[in-house]
Amino acid sequence: MIAQDPECAEMSRLRRFGFIDARRTDDPVRRKVRSRGVPPGLQNHEIFYTEDVREASDLIGRALSPIVLTVRNPDPQPFAAMMFGVRMRDVSMFYIDLTVATTVKMRSVGPYYAVHMPTNGRVICEQNGRTFDANPIQAAVTSPGDDLTMALDDDSPQLVIRFEQDAVTSHLTRLLGGSLRRPIAFEPEMDLTTDDAMRWNGAIQLLHSEIYHEGSLIHRGQGVGPMEELLMSTLLLVQPSNYRSQLVRPTGSPTKRVIRNTLDYIETHLSERITMTDLAVNAHMSIRAIQQGFHDELGTSPMLYLRDRRLERARGDLTDAVPSDGVTVTEIAQRWGFNHLGSFAVLYRKRWGESPSETLRQ
Repeated sequence: MIAQDPECAEMSRLRRFGFIDARRTDDPVRRKVRSRGVPPGLQNHEIFYTEDVREASDLIGRALSPIVLTVRNPDPQPFAAMMFGVRMRDVSMFYIDLTVATTVKMRSVGPYYAVHMPTNGRVICEQNGRTFDANPIQAAVTSPGDDLTMALDDDSPQLVIRFEQDAVTSHLTRLLGGSLRRPIAFEPEMDLTTDDAMRWNGAIQLLHSEIYHEGSLIHRGQGVGPMEELLMSTLLLVQPSNYRSQLVRPTGSPTKRVIRNTLDYIETHLSERITMTDLAVNAHMSIRAIQQGFHDELGTSPMLYLRDRRLERARGDLTDAVPSDGVTVTEIAQRWGFNHLGSFAVLYRKRWGESPSETLRQ
């Protein structure tokens, strides 16, 4: 039986799950399991423990995508499942342990990218007709819409890093300086022993350290955005995909390069007053040329793009805030250049379907 943990009701930057309630069993009597253990940074972020297969399937399905979970050879050891995890804004870290040999079938991965890294044991993956092993030195990477089956051996817990699709798409758009013509699709196998993969391992260790230490930047709500951008950039640069070559060896028209530089300028000065003249001077191009370039490459205008990025930053600050911060909607709106609170609230609700104050209270 699962009950709401009173501690989870406390406002915490790392306990907000938009896709699953942060719930845990109330004083569960746990059987001894053989797992090598939960990463220290996640030990205080338990989502559930259950010995019911159907309940485990439902709860894992909320955190990832709907699954069919079956236990193979159930006689030697009874089933038990546990999940620990945290969510920042658009990146989540989970530790999932099913303890015994199981098969997990996911018909279609949801709107997210995920890296599944077994910390022990072996997982046989079937992904879009391709079969390969995942283990402590080789991870499995999924893309939205993938069909996935995982046959887990006994004692094969996984660390799973989830990236929301829209965030990765937007981030890659900024890196490339143009809209994506097709969805991002990653190769399903990630070799964790290569020199490139060391960058990925380093990024994950940094994330774990930020989660573990109470006084870290992300615990203070000051480094969530940069941390997520680091993780997304690392994944995009390290793991082969249909866009990796464009990132590793940037090419393209002079206009695309100008737009990319202009996007960098906007990101750097996002909280400052920015005019079309500022963008034109920075790019050494006419205002008309900048406007045309944004229209051709991004399908929008520079000022609309600037407004949308400021709305996204404002939402990030509202999402990260906790009562002890004492922040207000007005303060955050003005921080990102919205001096008319009524107009800001209208734009915000149109974009996300809720008021800024509702986001702040969540």
